[in-house]
Amino acid sequence: MIIFEKMKWPYVFIFFVFAGFTKLLAQDTELQLAKQFTTNGEQQKALDIYQKLYKQDNEQYYGVYVNGLLGLKKFDEAETITKKMIRKHPGDHRYVIMLGATYTQQGSIEKADVLYDELIKNLPADQNEIAMLSAQFYQNSNVDYAIKIFLQGRKILHNDALFSFELINLYRYKRDKAALTEEYLNFLPSNPTFISQAENALAGIYEGADDYDILKVALLKRIQKDPQQTLYAELLTWQFLQQKEFDQALNQSLALSRRQNDDGSGIFELCRTLTSNEAYDAAIRGYEYLVSKGKDQPYYIPAKIELINTKNLRVTSGKYVQDDLLSLEKDYFDLLNEFGKNSNTAFAMQKLANLQAFKLHKLADAQKLLEETITIPGIKPGLLASCKLDLGDISLLNNKPWDATLLYSQVEMDFRNTSIGQDAKYRNAKLAYYTADFTWAKGQLDVLKAATSELIANDALNLSLQISDNLVADSSGAALKMYARADLMIFAEEPGKALATLDSIDKKFPGNSLGADILMAKARLCIQQKNYTNAVDLLLKVASDYSSGLWADDAVFMLGDIYENHLSDKEQAKIYYQKIISDYAGSLWINEARKRFRLLRGDKNETSS
Repeated sequence: MIIFEKMKWPYVFIFFVFAGFTKLLAQDTELQLAKQFTTNGEQQKALDIYQKLYKQDNEQYYGVYVNGLLGLKKFDEAETITKKMIRKHPGDHRYVIMLGATYTQQGSIEKADVLYDELIKNLPADQNEIAMLSAQFYQNSNVDYAIKIFLQGRKILHNDALFSFELINLYRYKRDKAALTEEYLNFLPSNPTFISQAENALAGIYEGADDYDILKVALLKRIQKDPQQTLYAELLTWQFLQQKEFDQALNQSLALSRRQNDDGSGIFELCRTLTSNEAYDAAIRGYEYLVSKGKDQPYYIPAKIELINTKNLRVTSGKYVQDDLLSLEKDYFDLLNEFGKNSNTAFAMQKLANLQAFKLHKLADAQKLLEETITIPGIKPGLLASCKLDLGDISLLNNKPWDATLLYSQVEMDFRNTSIGQDAKYRNAKLAYYTADFTWAKGQLDVLKAATSELIANDALNLSLQISDNLVADSSGAALKMYARADLMIFAEEPGKALATLDSIDKKFPGNSLGADILMAKARLCIQQKNYTNAVDLLLKVASDYSSGLWADDAVFMLGDIYENHLSDKEQAKIYYQKIISDYAGSLWINEARKRFRLLRGDKNETSS
């Protein structure tokens, strides 16, 4: 008998386990059904199931049941069961917070605040408990009280550094710009490695000048109180950069560098940023400061090099006179005299040659300098190839096409299937086009339409179509030959000769098919001369008179670019980028137009439409 009883126990245990499992399975099925009812908008049916489950196991299903009651505005029932849970679990603040949420949804906000304030008043001096209570408020979508809990926790624990990460996240969630700014300024001095994270976070939440002024005012106050804290000065420099107050950014950074008597690394990096933002005057001033620190300083040589490069950009990107060019040429000569002609200064020799060839039109001097450059031992392969391509261009301008094609072909052979190799192939095709060998040029351009470089592929496609379209209209290509000569003059930066040649095409070949091409060439000349107003007029004519032609989408995109980057009219730029997206879906410019349009619209997430 005893043996029999012992044998029954395992079966009894298995029975209860099975029964419990069956119950859980049934409850899970009912819970899924309730969720489906909710999805279908049948709230009462869902609530009936939640009520049944709650009565079976009130601890586990309290949350879904009370939320169901609140959803159907059955506030009295929600209040009753919640008070019951508070009595049963007096130390569990979740039920107090839920009771407060019930009062809030009824409109009794004062009653909810009394409950919440009582929790804050009796907050334990326990960091983990404080964090847990704040999390419960957050989970209940009450961000304000989650913040209050942390702030009160700091007071109780006498530590203003506690809960910084949590508060930063809550302020970001709430988009409380002023509070987020202050919290970061409290946090960063003892955690300086997070400065980049702070800058990204603030840039993501600030929406304009007023927001950046919040940071500026806060920083200036703190700098007055603690002038030795360099982090505040760094942030102020960043704030000026965001506002495009480039001179102010440099002034702030220079003051900090002088006070610290540092090696100038911060100034050097700032100057690179200024140059990329086309703030050339400010960048030049920064580089001159580094050079003035003396030859024994680590940034003397890099600063001297970048100083000349930035002067080059300032001169060539804006309107200039001959004296500007000659002064820049002298700067390059001085650099080469100081440091010699070697692999470290080969880049300067290349830039000087380009200045001489395309701005000063000293073709012989430029050719001689590049021929010297490509023989320097130890020159980097990429720079060597670039110098050979430039030497090929100058040989072309010197009316030595065979020398030019030899140099292009060398680079193409040495750098097969690379962007620089494709560039060399494209220059060879352009050379054939300039010299009126249209059939060979088109064959090379058709191959380049599949180039990995989007820019080369686009240019190759356009030039190939231009040749085809005009040879169909005039198989002799006589007008196209004259146009190609004008195109070469544009490349050589001889605008007067180019314009005269373009104007003579219609006179010599009336009724030719180059109308849009001539307008586009004249627009490029205007852009080359920084005459953006006239360029806009010409491009508008292309876009309207030749709206279905080869150059229409190029003209529209160029209009957007001019308005965005040269005429400072972002709204007008958006119109033209939008036009590319809506009217020219097959354009090779569509991805870039979409990207620029979104940035101008102020999209934070680039993937948004």
